[in-house]
Amino acid sequence: MSGLYGRIFWLSYLANTTLVLGNALTFRFAELVNHLGGSESVAGDIVAVGTAIAVIVRLSVSHVLDNYGTKRMWPLCALLFISGCLTFVLVTQISWIVYAARVAFFVGLTGMFACSITHIQNHVPAERRTEIIGTLGSSGFIGMILGTNTGDLVMRFIPDKRTQFLILFGGATVIGVVYLILVLFLTADQEHEPEIKSPPAYQLLFRFFPGAVILAALVMGLGVTATQTFLTRFATSQNIQGIGAFFTSYAITAFFIRLLVAQWSRTIGRHWLLVRGLLGHVAGHALLAYVTGWWQLIPAAIVCGFGHSLLFPAIVSLGSGSFPKECRGAGTAIILGFTDFGSLVFAPILGRIIVEFGFTTMYLTSSSVALVAAIIYSLVAWKHPDIEETG
Repeated sequence: MSGLYGRIFWLSYLANTTLVLGNALTFRFAELVNHLGGSESVAGDIVAVGTAIAVIVRLSVSHVLDNYGTKRMWPLCALLFISGCLTFVLVTQISWIVYAARVAFFVGLTGMFACSITHIQNHVPAERRTEIIGTLGSSGFIGMILGTNTGDLVMRFIPDKRTQFLILFGGATVIGVVYLILVLFLTADQEHEPEIKSPPAYQLLFRFFPGAVILAALVMGLGVTATQTFLTRFATSQNIQGIGAFFTSYAITAFFIRLLVAQWSRTIGRHWLLVRGLLGHVAGHALLAYVTGWWQLIPAAIVCGFGHSLLFPAIVSLGSGSFPKECRGAGTAIILGFTDFGSLVFAPILGRIIVEFGFTTMYLTSSSVALVAAIIYSLVAWKHPDIEETG
């Protein structure tokens, strides 16, 4: 490992592990909605509404990250995440408060990821961005393992439903506070970032349009919704005890694949990374469609984990790399915003497919959409080879 992996990286690594741990505890959100009297369709609508407002907010103020810097915006996003999780602890019925909490939670969550990625990208050479994004992202898989298995233990050994959600979302709140403290330590020695005038998102998009990578970002949003929002309800419908087997296998696979292929962006190129990542989603979701026992979650998770390990760093590197460094924060927020937009578009659709046709049809639909995207993006990769180079 090079000098890139110093104090800033490892403190960022710890913070990101903590963040994903807290987020993984909220994977039971659809279960919470069900407990409060809502269906899968209602859960999809809440996710969609929360994501819609979050996307609007993020795209409207994406330039603020560049204008005011991560030192100011990072703690603010953490406070939004904390407030959203705390509200989930307090709600007792479906109302506008749940929607508002989901907005605060999601704006905070995506903002923290954008700040973290922007911060680490600004500390590495251009030709090492994909590598450092991927290596930092491996920390999330550790948090995913810890969070999903903790959630399984709570659901298994705490019989009272209300207590289960108090522990899960209360735990996410506490972890959010820990994350905030880590962020304050991480940025304590950061020099004051001068205020600049970064253009609004629509101007940046027009000037530095990321191209077809947006399609991959949308499909990644689909994949996140299909697994992180609806998998827990699918497991319950199949009488499968918990989702830890899936997310542990998913995270372990993605962790090691991420480390093994760190150089691929400079050998096969980032476009082909995207194609392989999309194909991982195709196969993984097709396998999920026919799961009837817990052990069948494992091969599906391995393939999905492989896809995620390649897809995320390539999307962020290609997407944010389309923007100049002085607008890198806005560029990162914009490309992550398209991932969120994918969740926005597909969450209500998948929820209604589940209600009308069942989980098997839902996962076959998500697999088919990813396949179409992989075919389209193969043409991009074939015609426009991309080998990450200096500059």
